[in-house]
Amino acid sequence: MAKGYWVSVYPAITDPASLDAYGERARSAVRAAGGRVLARGSRVAGYEAGIAERVVLIEFDSFEQAVAARESAAYQEALAELPDGFERDFRIVEGLG
Repeated sequence: MAKGYWVSVYPAITDPASLDAYGERARSAVRAAGGRVLARGSRVAGYEAGIAERVVLIEFDSFEQAVAARESAAYQEALAELPDGFERDFRIVEGLG
C-alpha cells in the first residue's frame, strides 16, 4: 500500500504566534492520526517559485489515512487557530508504492 504525505509550503509567515498556536494543535492531531513529521524547517532552498520560508513534510501509512487525518475533528480545530488570510500551499500526495 502506498504511503500518503502532507506537504505544506508557507510563502510568508507574518504572524508567528498564530502559527505556533496552530502548530501545537496540529502536532497532536497528526500524532493521533498516525502521522510522522519527516521535515519541518525554515532552512529551505527555493528554486522554481522562489518560496523559501518554511516547508513541512508529514508521512502517513496510506493516502487514505492522510486524507482522514486532514478531515478529522482534531485537525479542524487546529485549522481554526490560523488567522483569516493566512497563506500556505497544502497538498496530500500519494507515495509511489
